Amino acid sequence: MSAEIDYLAIIKERGSGALDKKMGIEILEASPTRLVGRMPVEGNTQPVGLLHGGANVVLAESLGSIGTQLYAGADRRIVGVDINATHHKSAVSGYVTGVATAVSLGKTMCCYEIVITDEAGVRTCTARITCLILAQR
Repeated sequence: MSAEIDYLAIIKERGSGALDKKMGIEILEASPTRLVGRMPVEGNTQPVGLLHGGANVVLAESLGSIGTQLYAGADRRIVGVDINATHHKSAVSGYVTGVATAVSLGKTMCCYEIVITDEAGVRTCTARITCLILAQR
């Protein structure tokens, strides 16, 4: 019987990137097929107080890239090659939560759909990212 992999422990050991730290992104659940992360609205707003659309994209790219890394393995390099986001509604306070679900996991490419919601569970953004898995380090 194989032991379950503790993906959150792997992420914690690896640490987060400088931008994820600045944005306050926290990974709550992780596997190669599904990731959940949250980010505070405060500190990530436009001058008028709304969550910046670019902050949604950062959260989406972080989740998709981490998922691809978990899928491909630590010895592979991962780069995002395409990302898009549709902003449905503004968030103005609290946290937003992103749920990344794998659409396709291949030998060289992975694609995730990321649904971002506010604290009331209202969808504020839908994003999609495609990541390329490069050669071993």
